[in-house]
Amino acid sequence: MRKTASEIIADVEGHLAYSKKKYYSGFYIGITNDVERRLFGEHNVDKDHSWWIYRTAIDKVAAQTVEEHFLSKGMRGDTGGGTDASIYVYCYEITHTTKE
Repeated sequence: MRKTASEIIADVEGHLAYSKKKYYSGFYIGITNDVERRLFGEHNVDKDHSWWIYRTAIDKVAAQTVEEHFLSKGMRGDTGGGTDASIYVYCYEITHTTKE
């Protein structure tokens, strides 16, 4: 189900309560057009044993809004990436095995 930027922000904030990290700087936020490739492949997030979340935005603008929101709070990542098909917002807890 596609969600608005506000809905995705609320989902991510709610999910943060399940992490042991206390600061936004311990997390990475990004957008992509392929969650499996980007999150679990390129970032090396352990699908079964790591803290992560992703949501589908209504469009790329909404996805970028979420990304910029969390970057301004201190999460790691960068803006300007992706294609028009980059409607997936993903976030994960940075660990010694992830690749930023």
